Amino acid sequence: MSLSRIMKWVTGGCEAFLGIPIIGGSFILSTTWGALFVMFILHTVTLFIARNEKGSIAGSALGMVTSFIGVIPVIGMIMHIITAIILIIDGATRDHVSQT
Repeated sequence: MSLSRIMKWVTGGCEAFLGIPIIGGSFILSTTWGALFVMFILHTVTLFIARNEKGSIAGSALGMVTSFIGVIPVIGMIMHIITAIILIIDGATRDHVSQT
């Protein structure tokens, strides 16, 4: 399994946690939005790894946007859930790049 797929699973799982009503929001508030900053960094790292492996960067790019929108209570929760679904599907599918 490639590093980008592992990172997509990790970031997708974290996004799913942040998308849980009340629990995810409480966690974000308890870290004074530090969790969103950490997620932005993780999505950025994942994006660069996926780009270097010539994989899909869509989920990571959406995750970066979600990290900013995450400060808006209900919209942020919805975005975290959508981003989690996209990242997990992206991590579960194999990129069609020939490995030599």
